[in-house]
Formats: sequence, C-alpha cells, structure tokens
Amino acid sequence: MIPLGGQINNEQLDEVIQPSNTYKLDLDRRRVSGKVDGQDAVKQAVFKILQTVRYRHEIYSFDYGHELESLIGTNPLFVEAQVRRMLDEALLQDERIRRITDLKVEVTGDAITAVFTVVTDTGAFEFTREVTAGV
Repeated sequence: MIPLGGQINNEQLDEVIQPSNTYKLDLDRRRVSGKVDGQDAVKQAVFKILQTVRYRHEIYSFDYGHELESLIGTNPLFVEAQVRRMLDEALLQDERIRRITDLKVEVTGDAITAVFTVVTDTGAFEFTREVTAGV
C-alpha cells in the first residue's frame, strides 16, 4: 500500500552564510587566545590546512590537509604542474575560499616554495608555504 496525501514542499530555501568565528591560535605562545573572524579566520584556516599532511592524522577527514610532500624529489616541471592542483584540492574544501591565483613555485634542492594569492568572499591575501623533505 502506497501512502496518499503526501506533498513535496517546493519553497525556495534561503542560503544563510555562517559566521567564520573561531578560536585564535597564538603560535608564538602556543596558546589559544580569544576568537577571530572574517579574513583573519580564513588566513588561520589556510595556515592550518597547509600545516597538516593529508591522511597522516586520523582526527582529520581525508579532505583535510595537503599532499605537497609527495612531490619532493620529483622532476621540477612535474612539481610546478601539480602544486596548483594540490593547493586547489586542499584549500577549496573551505567554502570561504573562491580561488587561488598568482601562483609562483620555486624548487630548490629538497624544498618547494609556493607563493600565491587566496581570493575569498571578504577580499584577497598573499600566502607563502615552503615544504621540505622530512619536515
């Protein structure tokens, strides 16, 4: 027997932008000190994502972190091609980040340095990340 009388509500749902209020990390004192919101919260999120190696810590989902260390020791041309993809995969998981632009990659020995601009809903900022072997 199939139930009768049920109707699907076709109302439009309004998308609500959630606040990005989070705890502020004081890295110099190694403490949580207060709260941070807006652009500063996104900067902190980018920092945390790029400090976390994907799949290494069980506390994080498989969508969190980066895989840049896997590029160390490979052909520099391959590195430059893959860094953009890996940064996009890591950072675009955060819905506040729209895109990564102005990417510059430098390979020096066992180190990869990426300088790029993160474009968000609230503006843009430049970020630098260096990945070295074994660190």
